[in-house]
Amino acid sequence: MGQIIGQFCINVTDLERSIGFWRDLCGIPLRSRTEIPTALEAVLQADAGGSRIQLAQQKDQVGPIEMGGSLWKLYLYTDDCVALYQRCLDAGCESVSEPARLDRWPVTVAFIKDYDGYLIELIENHEGTPEGVPDPGSTNRR
Repeated sequence: MGQIIGQFCINVTDLERSIGFWRDLCGIPLRSRTEIPTALEAVLQADAGGSRIQLAQQKDQVGPIEMGGSLWKLYLYTDDCVALYQRCLDAGCESVSEPARLDRWPVTVAFIKDYDGYLIELIENHEGTPEGVPDPGSTNRR
């Protein structure tokens, strides 16, 4: 029996704005939308595969998302860390750290916070993607 991580679901304060971040800025295609009695939901996933991200706007949500301490960060693999970082900043996301090539691993990383304050690590691999990770360079560009 094999297992895979199928999907992560995060709460957002504005579903349309969050779809815009993930789809339009980050290039992750929108796959589906649904409405349940308590929430509006959207699922996004890259053409190359990988885990899906589900965004949920709770209908009774008031004010900002309470982050708590359980979620540290989300990883987003890219084939151009510098360009994606700048695109996110230009769209109003918060910079946490500028793109930097790391000595310990063959990657460039940057950190931003999205519109709801989620910490997102942008990662560009310089020696190909790790085994089991889809190559972001093979996805269809928007």
